[in-house]
Amino acid sequence: MRNTELIFIPTPTVGHLVPFLELARRLINQDDRIRITVLVMKLQGQSHLDTYVNSIASSLPFVRFIDVPELEDKPTLGSTQSAEAFVYDFTERNIPLVRNIVIGMLSSPSLDGVKMKGIVADFFCLPMVDVARDVTLPFYVFLTTSSGFLAMLQYLADRHSNDTSVFVRDSGEMLSIPGFVNPVPVNVLPTALFMEDGYDAYVKLAMLFNKTNGILVNSSIDIEPYSVNHFSSEKSYPPVYAVGPIFNPKAQPHPDQDLGGRDELMKWLDDQPEDSVVFLCFGSMGRLKGLVVKEIAHGLELCQYRFIWSLRAEDDSLPEGFLDRVKGRGMVCGWSPQVEILDHKAVGGFVSHCGWNSIVESLWFGVPIVTWPMYAEQQLNAFLMVKELNLAVELKLDFRARRDELVSANEIDAAIRCVMNKYDGLVRKRVMDISQMVRRATLNGGCSYLATEKFIQDVRGVKP
Repeated sequence: MRNTELIFIPTPTVGHLVPFLELARRLINQDDRIRITVLVMKLQGQSHLDTYVNSIASSLPFVRFIDVPELEDKPTLGSTQSAEAFVYDFTERNIPLVRNIVIGMLSSPSLDGVKMKGIVADFFCLPMVDVARDVTLPFYVFLTTSSGFLAMLQYLADRHSNDTSVFVRDSGEMLSIPGFVNPVPVNVLPTALFMEDGYDAYVKLAMLFNKTNGILVNSSIDIEPYSVNHFSSEKSYPPVYAVGPIFNPKAQPHPDQDLGGRDELMKWLDDQPEDSVVFLCFGSMGRLKGLVVKEIAHGLELCQYRFIWSLRAEDDSLPEGFLDRVKGRGMVCGWSPQVEILDHKAVGGFVSHCGWNSIVESLWFGVPIVTWPMYAEQQLNAFLMVKELNLAVELKLDFRARRDELVSANEIDAAIRCVMNKYDGLVRKRVMDISQMVRRATLNGGCSYLATEKFIQDVRGVKP
């Protein structure tokens, strides 16, 4: 009987909801006593989430979804405001609505014989700890990114107790962050930490971790041994469960996407030699400026490798005649089935924005990355992958999509040649080794399986 219930509160964007639902799948598959309720907040511009939830709900039979009512007083994202500050404000405004739902759930007759055992909230939903406190439920956080990012947040909270100043991007400062092997250059910190409101939001979130009962991270000791071991030895910090990689290698394409285009891409890939194609994709929010698009196109012409380029541009800016010149050697598309592409034997490299979901997928399938971060914590992810873990080829570590920066065609050409070179493949070998390790980690007895088991035991109050 499924008599243990958890409430999940994800940030309502695809990049956060997807790993939350895969964590739900993991918990339900690993323990037949668990069921989960997901509270879906309503964020402007994310209405497509309803379609996604409807498409996946049938494959998650012990997960139910409850819509949080829309806010009457909706926050607006100002031109000078950080996205992090906006989401923090949005979360705080949703606290009364979520509290009402949770109180209603706890008094519902449908709970007969079922014990509500806690709330698992997203990083940006840490203010919901107030709801857990009001109803005396344990409160956990699922960090959908790396253990290294958590180490940075722990450092931020400690630093703020002595120095409340915003970081200066171009200061050249090197930070000694416990959990990192190397000094971390300040210019790879998240953009929000260089803005007053973003810094304030991050500090508030970082300080709330100490009010939690535990933290799950979408990583493993195989991927990040140094930072995971750092937290395992921390006695004054909540327990950290390295349960990653959390994602579905058999994920189906979103029902709203161009499935005809997907079939054309996969058929083209089927005709290409093994490890011969480089895949370029910069995430759902990675819209490129015209000059950047032209440099990428020129770089692809220079390197002469086969390619698939998932292009979202601010304007129609491909160089004249480009598609004719690369016909048969490359495919340009708006949307692409990323998991299926990375899983294909023809794909040998991945030029990525370094979103953590993309990194996890590339490591699982053993496809080495070229780092081109755009926004959020991606610069720190790129630093982690290149300098800390030796799992990626550096193109850029500190690129910011909103700045007028340019990466030259020659740099792009050189990075692609490096990642696709089979005969000088230290990074490729490392990635292939990690791929085998993380696959074993999720199997019964593996380190991620055992971390998940420990979380379940702690939630249920059962001693091993």
